[in-house]
Amino acid sequence: MNRKDDIVILGIESSCDDTSAAVICNGFLKSNVTASQKVHEAYGGVVPELASRAHQQNIVPTVDQAIVQAGISREDISAIAFTRGPGLLGSLLVGVSFAKGLSVSLGCPMVEVDHLQGHVLAHFIREEGKTRDIPQFPFLCLLVSGGNSQIIRVNAYNDMEILGQTIDDAAGETIDKCSKFMGLGYPGGPIIDRLARKGNPKAFVFNKPHIEGLDYSFSGLKTSFLYFLEDKVKEDPAFVEKNKEDLAASLEKTVVDVLMQKLVKAVKMTGIKSVAVAGGVSANTCLRNAFLENAGKKGWKVYIPPFSYTTDNGAMIAMAGYFKYLDRQYCPLDLPAYSRTTNK
Repeated sequence: MNRKDDIVILGIESSCDDTSAAVICNGFLKSNVTASQKVHEAYGGVVPELASRAHQQNIVPTVDQAIVQAGISREDISAIAFTRGPGLLGSLLVGVSFAKGLSVSLGCPMVEVDHLQGHVLAHFIREEGKTRDIPQFPFLCLLVSGGNSQIIRVNAYNDMEILGQTIDDAAGETIDKCSKFMGLGYPGGPIIDRLARKGNPKAFVFNKPHIEGLDYSFSGLKTSFLYFLEDKVKEDPAFVEKNKEDLAASLEKTVVDVLMQKLVKAVKMTGIKSVAVAGGVSANTCLRNAFLENAGKKGWKVYIPPFSYTTDNGAMIAMAGYFKYLDRQYCPLDLPAYSRTTNK
């Protein structure tokens, strides 16, 4: 039974191919439900039109389950937080439209959330009965996912400064594409991670980009990996099958080395030794180990999220919405979704 003064936030995430809804009450997570889409596996990547159709099928039962599992009624909801962008526009429109309709029917305010900021604020999700370190401001966050690779200085929940970002492909996208080159399937991240655990990360050497400052570039690595495979397969058609574990481990190490080199540089530049990682690629074993290694060698205080908060999820949107609700940062009904951050 919820009290009248409880702050209950319903979070809705639909930026790509996962439909997710979560409920946070007074800052504590009560439910987090996600419906994934298997339809894209046959195409080796997310098909936007199919994604938006699947969101339309999944959003009502997903939100309903989040409310039921949280033990609340719709009338208990204080505000609805939703992912406004960036992401696939068709997918976003499903979540945004649903949030608007529910807001009108319940007479409660809406809170817009930037998807990338949601990933960063996933570190503040709390669950009753579980202890977890919460970052103190300011801290640095390495945000790595299928579509983004950024180093962010987080001064407050609503004050984030991008210190560096990819100028072309993201780390997650590169791993997915290289997995596809090897014929391993989609999504490539978990497959590469699993194979890499059995491989030698020093078996093959791939070119690392040399970009000044804190920005990233992965397009060259992706291209060189493809050309390397083509040359080796000409010599031996079974090369990939014979060496897939070593290829996965060497690729993974190269990507993680590039990510960490820039992050180490950012720590030196800012003097901030509280460092977090967020986004889908933060589930990668090699990257997590690199964080722990730097914590031991360089004295960093590191924050690594639980696996359930690395991928797109409603809990991070609800958490971001909770902070905004406390500051009464509501948004109007006519606010449109945006596919890129620059369109916000």
